[in-house]
Amino acid sequence: MDAGATMRPAALLLDFGGVLADSPGEARPCSPELVLKVYNVIHGVLTPGQIQQSFAEGGEAYARWRDEDSPDELPQAEVWERFVIKGWPAAAQVPVRGAIAKLSHAWAWRNSWELRPGIRAALEAYTAAGVPLAVVSNTLCGAAHRDYLTAAGVGHLFAVQVYSDEAGVRKPNPQMIWNATDALGVSPADCWFVGDSKRRDVACARRADVARAILMPSGRKDPDDPVLSPEPDVVVEDGFGLIPLLSE
Repeated sequence: MDAGATMRPAALLLDFGGVLADSPGEARPCSPELVLKVYNVIHGVLTPGQIQQSFAEGGEAYARWRDEDSPDELPQAEVWERFVIKGWPAAAQVPVRGAIAKLSHAWAWRNSWELRPGIRAALEAYTAAGVPLAVVSNTLCGAAHRDYLTAAGVGHLFAVQVYSDEAGVRKPNPQMIWNATDALGVSPADCWFVGDSKRRDVACARRADVARAILMPSGRKDPDDPVLSPEPDVVVEDGFGLIPLLSE
């Protein structure tokens, strides 16, 4: 049994994508709804096909950037400038710049999001046990994640929600976890963190010195490097697997 299992956690911190919610089968760089929103914002200066192509190419570049061990998060405006609207005519760039927050929300949002199995039950079990909950997640738009959790009926269970676009840093930077524990008024060494990535989440937990790093695999591939992808203390299949940990 790992050291973090010897006592109930002072708080349970959870990643969003792959842990709280997943989007099965979602492989497109952007939704048709987002393409239409951008098309309307720029008043048809570019065709939907041209917009889609920009997201396809820019989305791949953005994904490569996210795979770097970057401690700082890019502001939403810089993401759009670097990965989407670069090279667009001014008549298209200017209106997009004026609608960054709205368009970022639409880009981050997934209509296919679903709570992972057992997550609702786990959140309720930890809440009933008096363990505060927090979200710690990398994202282009934390507001989209907050809105989804509220719509799913679990948003009220979280005392704190920390998102990289608001914090200015990204996991595996431990500041993400420390922001949450500071807001909760607890020590990281007394908390557990649940993520779906060794590279991002387990590494972040190790750097933040939390009591227990819990991996909930979602199919994400991590580098085959023990330094970049440290091993977790516990592996669970889904939210149901979190519940027995309370009584160990």
